[in-house]
Amino acid sequence: MLPINLPGGQINPAAAPDREVQLREAAQALEATFLAEMLKSAGLGETRGGFGGGPGEDQFASFLRQAQAEEMVKAGGIGLAERLFEALKERGDGVV
Repeated sequence: MLPINLPGGQINPAAAPDREVQLREAAQALEATFLAEMLKSAGLGETRGGFGGGPGEDQFASFLRQAQAEEMVKAGGIGLAERLFEALKERGDGVV
């Protein structure tokens, strides 16, 4: 459920908990994407020579990196999601 904007840019107080849940989920998704890119830059999932899985392994390595990044976020991550959540919550203009 999206928050209902009242006249003057106010947010319906009843919608605030839903909005916070959406903001937190969006912040966590962004942190997971960031971490997946960092894992990619670190070389996680790259084929290591003769006995690797070939093109198939290369194609599915991104799924492994994304799943690992999501688990990292669930375990507390690097704090990026919380900072993003707080910044979005302070913004408070009803945009989700």
